[in-house]
Amino acid sequence: MPQRPSAKLATFANPRPARDYRIHMEIPEFTCLCPRTGQPDFATLVLDYVPAARCVELKSLKLYVWSYRNKGAYHEDVTNRILDDLVRVTRPRFMRLTAKFYVRGGIFTTIVAEHAEPGSKPGSPVRLDELPTLPSTRS
Repeated sequence: MPQRPSAKLATFANPRPARDYRIHMEIPEFTCLCPRTGQPDFATLVLDYVPAARCVELKSLKLYVWSYRNKGAYHEDVTNRILDDLVRVTRPRFMRLTAKFYVRGGIFTTIVAEHAEPGSKPGSPVRLDELPTLPSTRS
């Protein structure tokens, strides 16, 4: 039976709760509807967080993101709503959600929303293009 969108986010216990480490996710297929025109809006969501006791489960995150496909929402509101929902279920030390909406009317829109526990220091965004590459084993 095919999966259906769901607004319910699931979590699992952080396997290393004593260590600060960053989880980075890129979600390139986010879609919602413009509340004024009903036209689809497309975005790539970039999630970076330092977990405390809980981590978000990926399949539930996929179904959660899918649940926005037929909902009308302004870019600013949907970005903050998603961050609020993720913070509510995971209670991270730090979380940053960047929503990069594709061009509409000649304008690209990027929304960045953050949450930090008192005393937490936000890390720099993860730059995958700056990660070291492994040496080639090919001859």
